[in-house]
Amino acid sequence: MVLQSAFRRYSPNPISRPNRLNELIAVRALTSASRSFAEDARSDRRLCFGDLPQAVRQWSRVLDDLGAPVGSSVGVAIKDPLDFVTAFLGVIGAGRWVAPIDQSAPDAAIAASCQRLALPLVLASRTAPGGLELNWVPLSEGARGSVRAVIAERSFPSGRLDLNETASGGVLLSSSGTSGTPKVISLDEALLLHRAGAIASHHEFSASDRGFNPLPLFHINAEVVGLLSSLVAGSSIVLDDRFHRSGFWELIAARAITWINAVPAIIAHLSDRSPSEEVPAGVRFIRSASAPLPLATHHRFSRSVGIPILETYGMTEAASQITANPLQGVRKRGSVGTPVEAELRIAPMDLREEVLDGSGLSRRVGRVEIRGPGVISRYSSPGYEDRFASDGWLRTGDLGYLDEDGYLFLVGREDDVINRGGFKVMPRDIEEVILAEPSVKEVAVVARYDEALGEVPVAFVVLRHDSPEPDELAKAMTAIERHCAITLARPSRPAALHVVKALPTGTNGKLHRRALWQEPVVSLASAALR
Repeated sequence: MVLQSAFRRYSPNPISRPNRLNELIAVRALTSASRSFAEDARSDRRLCFGDLPQAVRQWSRVLDDLGAPVGSSVGVAIKDPLDFVTAFLGVIGAGRWVAPIDQSAPDAAIAASCQRLALPLVLASRTAPGGLELNWVPLSEGARGSVRAVIAERSFPSGRLDLNETASGGVLLSSSGTSGTPKVISLDEALLLHRAGAIASHHEFSASDRGFNPLPLFHINAEVVGLLSSLVAGSSIVLDDRFHRSGFWELIAARAITWINAVPAIIAHLSDRSPSEEVPAGVRFIRSASAPLPLATHHRFSRSVGIPILETYGMTEAASQITANPLQGVRKRGSVGTPVEAELRIAPMDLREEVLDGSGLSRRVGRVEIRGPGVISRYSSPGYEDRFASDGWLRTGDLGYLDEDGYLFLVGREDDVINRGGFKVMPRDIEEVILAEPSVKEVAVVARYDEALGEVPVAFVVLRHDSPEPDELAKAMTAIERHCAITLARPSRPAALHVVKALPTGTNGKLHRRALWQEPVVSLASAALR
């Protein structure tokens, strides 16, 4: 009766809004059993909607057998995309909290994640790091494409999935740590499905959509934007193990992809399209998230590829998306759009804190704060209580402003502000100017201590030519310096320029600014600027 009631409640609307994962899975299995939910981009393997209830059943019994009680946390470090999907949905559906882990990370990083998240059990397709005191369960990947739990030859009865028996689960994550100490974040399934429903509605997903996700599945973006929003909409998602530039558009055409989940680094790579590459006509949009999309990259992609870019803004604490540009209507370059089923405000900073733009004009920016049913109300790790106001607003750590139409423009992080002799400047303003130089592929601007001025901006640049000749290198550096001198006001001009092989970024595409000083970078040339 529960299942029949759920079917009546959700089947008329392809983008339903359940708050129970098992209820959604059961409805999709009834209405779309033979249709693909998830597909492996590198093979013909797929996972149908009708396979999902059995996957949840099997994982529930496996976890019971492993002694993981309902409500406990379970780490998942699985390489194969489809095996990850069954484990991710299965653990949540079994009333546990899944903690996705990057299985390719160094042993020390995996051990730190397990300790930070206090995991008693990890299901993994790799060997355990040494010294961990927990139940590390190695998985066999022999059952390719099967929704069986892939743990050593277990068989389970095929009884019906009872929606009343399974407790509520969720996702346990750690923030990226790019701007400070990582924080532990718990996202229950009601919050996750609320956000997935908002994304599916905003992006106008339907059963005919086929998404493409080359982003890591252990990050919130791929989990909610890729997997859960597709499940809510009843659409399909094609999963790649990583971004492959070679043969990209051929793959998109062969799989009849209608939207692409990406980050700015991927969009930058795709902007360099060769004349022989043909962009399929069926792609509705490419979605940009995880980091600011430079204006120069947006322009290059639009000229070269022509697919609409949907710039968005999100964070782990909001289960990914907070704002997005509209599919229908005005999409403003440089803006991350308007709030999508979330409350957002700009909280004023100290009246004395006016931030200069690149041209030296003073502008009023504020602290971006959010709240709503898709936003956490507290962290699961102590010491961050001051991030929440008494009325529930979460201080994101980002700075920005809203224009007259309510579009959000981000200018940077609070801790990225460079105070040059009392003038406060933002790295992004400087980076946008440097990226306009044709020879520049990537750039990061950070603060350096200065005895006289307190701080000065310093630019780290990656050139488009990987191994430039000495004269090319000198020419590029001269052009960058000249462009900065003409375009930027004196406080915003970099005091030094470093040409490097690569910038340190995380697996989610975010720049690790602190690592530019903490880790060695391969430098090709350096110069002090006037």
